[in-house]
Amino acid sequence: MSRINIPTIEQSLEASKPLLAAVQQQLGVVPNLMKLVGHSPAALEGYLSLNGALAKGKLNVQLRESIALTVAEYNGCDYCLSAHDYLARNVAKLGDEDIEAARAGRSDDPRADAALHFARRVAATRGHVDDADLAALRAAGFDDASIIEIVVTVALNVLTNYVNNVAQTDIDFPQVHARIAA
Repeated sequence: MSRINIPTIEQSLEASKPLLAAVQQQLGVVPNLMKLVGHSPAALEGYLSLNGALAKGKLNVQLRESIALTVAEYNGCDYCLSAHDYLARNVAKLGDEDIEAARAGRSDDPRADAALHFARRVAATRGHVDDADLAALRAAGFDDASIIEIVVTVALNVLTNYVNNVAQTDIDFPQVHARIAA
């Protein structure tokens, strides 16, 4: 059971209701994470805005979902692993092998592999990567804008990992459990 109350949409703050309605319209459902974050309309608006902006960026949905899986596994967030496993399968159309590799911070695609290795380094070092980390990413074909988007994608996923780990959010996706925790 969640340690922080997850309100129904009807119980949500008035300022959160239009944001939750937009989520409902886009996804067809309002995940527990969104209802939980809706305790703070400012936090919900910030999360949704950043997530929406990144969707228009340089990184494709497959790489963004792979980064989300890498970070969720690293942070031991079962809610985010469950959500992103579902999204990876049903939105990004990743297969079992790709999802398993992403959870381990790897990919068979050399470019994606470099991005996932970097994403994990960002999480593990709290952003204190070294020159070799950046050089490897650039050698794989990532420009400065893409590097920034990878870092921001990691940060966005750390945010949701921490919220869900603190709240122990009730999982409303097919459940996936972390094998490791940092």
